[in-house]
Amino acid sequence: MPSLPDPHTPMHRALQLAQQGLWLTSPNPRVGCVITAADGTVLGEGHTQRAGGPHAEIMALRDAATRGHSLQGATAWVTLEPCAHQGRTGPCCDALATAGIGRVVAAMTDPNPKVSGQGMARLSAAGVQTHTLPPQSDIAMQAHELNIGFFSRMERGLPWVRMKMASSLDGQTALLNGQSQWITSASARSDGHRWRARACAILTGIGTVLEDDPLLNVRGVETPRQPHLVVVDSRLDMPLNAKLLDTQGTGELARHIWIYTATTDQLDKRAALSASGVTVIDCPGPGGKVDLKAMLRDLARREINELHVEAGHKLNGSFIREGLVDEFLVYLAPQLLGPGQGLAHLPALNELSEAVQLAFHAVERIGPDLRLLLRRQ
Repeated sequence: MPSLPDPHTPMHRALQLAQQGLWLTSPNPRVGCVITAADGTVLGEGHTQRAGGPHAEIMALRDAATRGHSLQGATAWVTLEPCAHQGRTGPCCDALATAGIGRVVAAMTDPNPKVSGQGMARLSAAGVQTHTLPPQSDIAMQAHELNIGFFSRMERGLPWVRMKMASSLDGQTALLNGQSQWITSASARSDGHRWRARACAILTGIGTVLEDDPLLNVRGVETPRQPHLVVVDSRLDMPLNAKLLDTQGTGELARHIWIYTATTDQLDKRAALSASGVTVIDCPGPGGKVDLKAMLRDLARREINELHVEAGHKLNGSFIREGLVDEFLVYLAPQLLGPGQGLAHLPALNELSEAVQLAFHAVERIGPDLRLLLRRQ
């Protein structure tokens, strides 16, 4: 086999293209594809479109056709192994082979059991040279980060849970009287909406709904879709006039609202919510609470890759105590508030060794505030 050309330039471009699908492709992975000639000339490129639309490889093939290029012997650089199954679209591996592509370089193997190496195998069987980058390569890790929720759902049967919090330097999310608007800056709030936009669903608790009556949608940021909404509501206390019930939308991009409850009562409320388009899901756990782990499994079955949690300190504490948070997105404001409401309701510890151990994944200045991204060690 001829030596592999330097993958950095075309693969970095493919990653840039995949990034363009950040708010678009859910529940499909964000994928980019670049097709080059032997001399490195770009013949076509594209990224995966909205679910049900063409994948990155098809967009790149169409782009090359529009430019009038022959693809015989060309190389396709793709950030995820081409799919090998018939879903809402046809197998991309077959389309590449039919187009005359001579080599396919993938940043990662697709974790979907319906693919998982079969795409590259079918390409090889069709006479196409294939190569997958090492998992620890910089490009492969970047591609994985871009699709961390998709990998979580495929490999663990759980969404990637990201908990967003905003606090003062001394860890307060609100004053004792509940006032919290606004601890962090407009820049931080706008950035938070961008993180909402990339999620498949936003989750909150009924306490937040009753106290703040929030919309919990993406605002101030142009996005082709609104993330779905999940409410943990053990006793089904959801007010029928809650503002968030008016954010569902219509058509293909309608926003699903799922309420998880632990009660079998409130039959009239159930009927009224169902009539308004809301899905009420029974998910009882110990102590009359919602079984959070079972809820996450159910959300994965509903094709939720990334779950963005914005809740109060009690529900935050429950998620943390049960070890269900994969990543913390914390906005830290440079101010001291004194006594107030903390980030999460956690039990008192007897030993420092009992602390929840986290590692800084990324730290960035957002306006006057800091954005911390932390993961469990």
